[in-house]
Amino acid sequence: MGLWPWTKRKKVKAAGQLLLVRAKFDAAQTTPDNRKHWANADHLSADAAASPEVRRTLRNRARYEVANNAYARGIVLTLANDVIGTGPRLQMLADSAEDNRTIEAEFARWAKSVGLAEKLRTMRQARAQDGEAFALLVSNASHGSAVKLDVRLIEADQVTTPNLSFAKDNAVDGVVLDEFGNPVEYHVLKQHPGGEAASAGTQYDRVPAASVIHWFRADRPGQSRGLPDILPALPLFAQLRRYTLAVIAAAESAANIAVLMKTNAPAGGEAAEVEPMTEMEFAPNMAVFTPEGWEPSQVKAEQPATTYDMFKREILNEIARCLNMPYNIAACNSSGYNYSSGRLDHHTYYKSIRVEQAHIEAAVLDRIFSAWLAEAVKVFGAGDIADAPHQWFWDGHEHVDPQKEAAAQSQRLASHTTTLATEYARQGKDWETELRQRAKEAALMKELGLSAAQAAPQSSDETDTGESDTDDAEPEDKEDSRAAA
Repeated sequence: MGLWPWTKRKKVKAAGQLLLVRAKFDAAQTTPDNRKHWANADHLSADAAASPEVRRTLRNRARYEVANNAYARGIVLTLANDVIGTGPRLQMLADSAEDNRTIEAEFARWAKSVGLAEKLRTMRQARAQDGEAFALLVSNASHGSAVKLDVRLIEADQVTTPNLSFAKDNAVDGVVLDEFGNPVEYHVLKQHPGGEAASAGTQYDRVPAASVIHWFRADRPGQSRGLPDILPALPLFAQLRRYTLAVIAAAESAANIAVLMKTNAPAGGEAAEVEPMTEMEFAPNMAVFTPEGWEPSQVKAEQPATTYDMFKREILNEIARCLNMPYNIAACNSSGYNYSSGRLDHHTYYKSIRVEQAHIEAAVLDRIFSAWLAEAVKVFGAGDIADAPHQWFWDGHEHVDPQKEAAAQSQRLASHTTTLATEYARQGKDWETELRQRAKEAALMKELGLSAAQAAPQSSDETDTGESDTDDAEPEDKEDSRAAA
């Protein structure tokens, strides 16, 4: 590997005696109090720590939790819906406006035919519970688009090296890397290892890296495979379910026993003999006499009901933190929020979404678009677009108070601190498309003799005001108006 040719500097010797400074950190000390806490800390590399066995165990547990825990399923679905939404939209920035419109329309038609938005949402869910998402760029002649490119999703279990023959080729569980750490090819099993065709479990294809999309978040340098996004929250999901079941069990145990018989006889004393676990039937207005030496007492249905909500809130807040998701979105409950707190918590979440969208643009969408464009140029004859300048638009996030947002938008435009392109992009819209639509509307309004005020729908305030003015009119005026009509 070629390294930057740094110039060597001469060592400068100190004039006096060299002092060796020894610094101590409390976190680096091992004491009887923290020995057990740091027992599992290791110095393994990123790929060694995320070994195939470890990742398999984490995937299975994450999938199990998402499949059986309502909060885990809701959090993963919400994350996928917020990041992907209805799907990204392409805007071309080439010089030819006609070519731009053609490519944008055809790509949108192709994306709808192959279900690109749905597949992207599935990839985001897979990254949350499996740690990574894989897609193969294949040719599929069955869908209706003129461009036959298709995106075939596969699970992380299928990307693995079933033998050790590629160990010398720097393979990391199905990913063959070059000397710079870039993927060269992937080993993809022909069948899922958990499928019915167990005999084909060792048969695999060597797929070039250009045909594979591998989307994951590298948390450490040199990491080649991904770990579940909800990894730190897996024990918390289990605790949440255990606590809920324990509260229910405590309430049921107390409710199952209506009356408990206990004796006041001292040790060695005499009391009437009673069969253990005897059931006594009670009827209204019935006098009941207990055996000699025994008295009844009612079991109190005590359970930690007062702390149940607090516990769930704190656990869910900690679970959602590893996904940069606020509590009210994770719990789908904003009853304890005011307007300012809700907006403040959403800032971090929406910023995290923008970061993820930028990542998926570079790692997934640009590669899909490059493969699509290589075929589309030949099919539609769109001309020679070498670099294909473009950008992606995503769904905008609805404002809690649209009136305040509209006023702020108007002020930004009036002070020239923003542009129409930026404001439309906040809503996930293409400014050129919107302006062309506005021009069509303005032309039609002029043709029909309508003004902007007449075409615009009345607000609720204006409607209420109009009704009140009509109500204040005299009855005679109303009758005259009806007669004139």
